[in-house]
Amino acid sequence: MEARRRAVPPGAAREAARQVLLALLAEARVRDAGRIALYADLPGELPTRSVFEGLARLARPRLLPRVRGEALEWAEVGDGEALAPGRFGVLEPTGPAVAAPGPGEVALLPGLAFDANGGRLGRGGGYYDRAFPETAPSPLLVGVGYGFQCVAAVPRGERDRRVDAIVSEAGFQWRRQAR
Repeated sequence: MEARRRAVPPGAAREAARQVLLALLAEARVRDAGRIALYADLPGELPTRSVFEGLARLARPRLLPRVRGEALEWAEVGDGEALAPGRFGVLEPTGPAVAAPGPGEVALLPGLAFDANGGRLGRGGGYYDRAFPETAPSPLLVGVGYGFQCVAAVPRGERDRRVDAIVSEAGFQWRRQAR
């Protein structure tokens, strides 16, 4: 999956990011969110800078995470605000920490693969799983990726947090509910 993501041509990656932004802007739960958390992409991930900039149209605070020890903390970030490479080389905010996203807000999450049951395969560090445990109230969790990252099933451990939806260049795919 990593090689396939890295093989996406730059123009196709930009277009996919544009389509993701349009889907986010069209979704009422995103438009009505108190705050929107997203992430700075790593090489091969769907590019999020244009998504971050485009979400400014909603006039909602935008948050980015940073790694502190074994946890994520969040900071509000505006357009043109300085970011610095963090522990894993991911660009992180340098401003003061704010409360983690919660109910009535939206958090966009990266992943290597996703499935229709809300399964999300991350990079194995468990940072997002710890930030949004299944047992606590949480924001609307939306996995972000290319359509080909939606697969039949991803491995899921007992501590892995499901996402509520996946957004790709094909639009939103909502999690199937258990019956």
